[in-house]
Amino acid sequence: MVQLTPNSSFSVTVVLELPNQSGALASVTNAIASVGGNLGDIALITRNLKFTERELTIDAYSSEHADQIVDAIKALPNVKIIKSSDRTFDLHQKGKIQITSKSPLQSQSDLAMAYTPGVGRICKAIAENPEEVFSLTIKNNTVAIVTDGSAVLGLGNLGPEAALPVMEGKAMLFKEFAGVDAFPICLDTQDTDTIIETVKRIAPVFGGVNLEDIAAPRCFEIEARLRKELPLPIFHDDQHGTAIVVLAALYNALQLVNKPIQEVRVVINGAGAAGVAIARLLVKAGATKSKIWLCDRKGIISTKRDNLTPEKQEFAVEANGTLAGALRGADVFLGVSGPNLVSVEMVKSMNKDPIVFAMANPIPEIQPELVKDDVAVMATGRSDYPNQINNVLAFPGVFRGALDCRATNITDNMYLEAAKAIASLVNTSNLHKENIIPSVFDERVSVAVSAAVQQAARLDGVAST
Repeated sequence: MVQLTPNSSFSVTVVLELPNQSGALASVTNAIASVGGNLGDIALITRNLKFTERELTIDAYSSEHADQIVDAIKALPNVKIIKSSDRTFDLHQKGKIQITSKSPLQSQSDLAMAYTPGVGRICKAIAENPEEVFSLTIKNNTVAIVTDGSAVLGLGNLGPEAALPVMEGKAMLFKEFAGVDAFPICLDTQDTDTIIETVKRIAPVFGGVNLEDIAAPRCFEIEARLRKELPLPIFHDDQHGTAIVVLAALYNALQLVNKPIQEVRVVINGAGAAGVAIARLLVKAGATKSKIWLCDRKGIISTKRDNLTPEKQEFAVEANGTLAGALRGADVFLGVSGPNLVSVEMVKSMNKDPIVFAMANPIPEIQPELVKDDVAVMATGRSDYPNQINNVLAFPGVFRGALDCRATNITDNMYLEAAKAIASLVNTSNLHKENIIPSVFDERVSVAVSAAVQQAARLDGVAST
């Protein structure tokens, strides 16, 4: 087991029967602490003269650790576990989303208007003027979350069924953070042409398409072709959501260390969808392309290497060597790769006041505790450390804005303005090394991003309203 900070993603609920006597509960809390569990809520369910029944919520850092905690409680004399369950699995039982009606059906007249015969008039109105579909159906506020399950989180090619929980979660975030109705579309194919054709055929229902967890390099072609062939906002969140939030955080981090974006040398580890999109957006934001060094498992993406994909060729540099070599003298490290790939010595070899965004999840490229005195700014993808780089800061607001102005496309300027809007929510008086990005629960974020996206869409001529 890799020991991390206990967190709710591995939490358990335990219902216990304890002797109703002094010290009984203390023995349980001590047992939990002895194996590193983090005790949360304690609820009293019932109590009589002999026994008490309590429900405990306990955070762990892995499934194995959760089992250790339960076993430690079981080992206590006179303590009976009535029930224990994984809170994350409990939350996902029978799915996390559902469809509900906006209008009640309480009478024959309600039915006649919502369905036949009244609905026929609505159908005819749309047939006569297709633009009415935006005002008379769900299309105006509905996004398809499309995946083929080929790159699910950091878990790999798990297929469409295993991808569905992620897409359900994405739909929840759309609704909760921006009021957008989104629905999972998990396709049982990983053929590029078939995916594109399928999305085109279901497009009449949706006002936008969010591509999700599709492996590189196919994701680049799928997005590019759909943008050419559909008059809808097409957004690959693994690329552009990540890039927007990284750029927003980097704007503020660079402000802290007083380094202009044009002059810093940036090392990006991970040359998949996210890494390439970050590099491209940094260039759009003013970074010097030759100072962006992209690395993959083989090291620096070098012009000396053969068989590079077009995306890697785009950022190939004259330098050659390992990630460790790339980091020597670098100002910024952006990790979208895997766990424990960066050492303390590698961070110490960076330029003065280094900025390190170690965003691999759940285990970052380097644990923040190891370099807290060696970096000017540290960020991760985790919620239990300061400066969480989380895509939810971007995609709900991007689609809220795109839907509200009925954008026919999403442009680079929309990305840039979204990043600036996010960064601007951390004002100068509150900006410090542990606060370079707003909280995902900051209610201003979606509103600010939406407004910035709409303004950029209108300036770029892709807004329809």
